[in-house]
Amino acid sequence: MKRGKGMRFVGDSRISADRTPNIPKDYSEYPGRTEYFWPNFLLKEWLVGSVFLIGFLSLVLAHPSPLEGVADPTNASYIPLPDWYFLFLYELLKYDFASGSYTIFGILILPGLAFGALLLAPFLDSGPGRRPPKRPVAVAMMLLGLASVIWLTYESAAAVDWEERAEMNKPIPASDVEIDTEDPGYAIYESNCLSCHGESLEGGAAGPSLLGTEHTAEEIATIAREGIGNMPPGMFNGSDEELEQLVNFIMTVNEQVE
Repeated sequence: MKRGKGMRFVGDSRISADRTPNIPKDYSEYPGRTEYFWPNFLLKEWLVGSVFLIGFLSLVLAHPSPLEGVADPTNASYIPLPDWYFLFLYELLKYDFASGSYTIFGILILPGLAFGALLLAPFLDSGPGRRPPKRPVAVAMMLLGLASVIWLTYESAAAVDWEERAEMNKPIPASDVEIDTEDPGYAIYESNCLSCHGESLEGGAAGPSLLGTEHTAEEIATIAREGIGNMPPGMFNGSDEELEQLVNFIMTVNEQVE
């Protein structure tokens, strides 16, 4: 009797006859084109990120940003500036086509078109090649955007003397100012102004610093009665004599700052 005689084998087409082990491909078959995600690719990413981070920290330590004092809403001559990463948009608003009646064009339409184009760049140039010559549209749009941001940031930063600006608006340490609690004006300040302007006139969340103020005694008296900016009128309800004592106290403290 022959082996297998009278037997029939039935196969299921849903099951593959060839068994393939669950092992990733040998990437050596494709030299220079593919690599392992872990650890090869991630290691390169981490190395590049570390170099950038260390360089950025070194730059911050070598050239720390000059800090200004507490914002004073009563100072109408102060010109606020955005952070450095928004200076290019700030510079853009100086041009005639993006300012004045065309401000909406400068703050919405132009930036929207620019960033929208960068988002669409991969879809507009979807070729398989990764080299810059094979991705002309995406590379040209990226270089144009990068050059525009660098140029506008440089133009905006070069027009500002940062050291002089920081010196003019430098913070005044309250510890360097002695407060005479025996001064009759201090009791009036304590009951009317301390909650907003701080114990040492250094300012707080609700009110600006009164140290180094450029207001005259008459202006301070008017502000105390009528208010200014976010300060409503009627915050001080004392007599004229108490108001004079309060103003004298503030001016006396500011003589130490000068």
